[in-house]
Amino acid sequence: MPLNVKAWYRGRVLKNESLPDDLWQQAVGRLRFLRGLSSSEVERLRECATLFLHAKQISGAHGLIVTGEMRVAIAAQACILILNLDLDYYDGWVEIIVYPCGFVRDYEYIDEDGVAHHAREPASGESWLGGPVIVSWEDATVETDEGYNVVIHEFAHKLDMLNGDANGYPPLHADMSREAWSEAFSSAYADFCMRVDAGEATALDSYAAENPAEFFAVMSEAFFQTPQAVRSYYPAVYEQLASFYRQDPAQRLGA
Repeated sequence: MPLNVKAWYRGRVLKNESLPDDLWQQAVGRLRFLRGLSSSEVERLRECATLFLHAKQISGAHGLIVTGEMRVAIAAQACILILNLDLDYYDGWVEIIVYPCGFVRDYEYIDEDGVAHHAREPASGESWLGGPVIVSWEDATVETDEGYNVVIHEFAHKLDMLNGDANGYPPLHADMSREAWSEAFSSAYADFCMRVDAGEATALDSYAAENPAEFFAVMSEAFFQTPQAVRSYYPAVYEQLASFYRQDPAQRLGA
């Protein structure tokens, strides 16, 4: 879509589908990681959430009725990742499915010997390449000292998938160094796995040791929720995430 047409279309959506003040305040008031945003950033986040809700379909599963407050809360959390990017980063798919609580994930995989397996495991969220984002509403309302946030986690996977399967290497901006990204994340991932294998307690979710894709998603969660922990443990990773997301939450929340 040409830029002038896109701007006109988005302006029309914002004019006709503005979020009510009380609904916006109720939905985002409990999200601690948003408290450091400036008034202009809050307004941009609100506009992004409005456009997001216009473009995406959010539906409940297992009898869950998705309320307006739930829709706005999910949109705000999804849009914090692209606050200084663009809604186009979420193009190519439409649906978000919300379960009341955790669900069972069914999947097939092939092991190192080429043998196919069927597995079932509990999950709080899932992202499909070119398909929907699935989240547990019970988990979508949880914020922990480890930076846990299932919505940010799954939408970080969506960004990672912009250039194919999730592998911890999203498409970088033109002014970013591929070598610097690889070095920062590879070194940090190896160190984190070593710490987890040694049983060492960390301020970051141990699920990050699962694979490089999960490491990127977990670091993204913590980047927005407990940025000081990421900057303290892995300053090079924090620097890369700040360049990618074009935000500095440690400074924002510190202020």
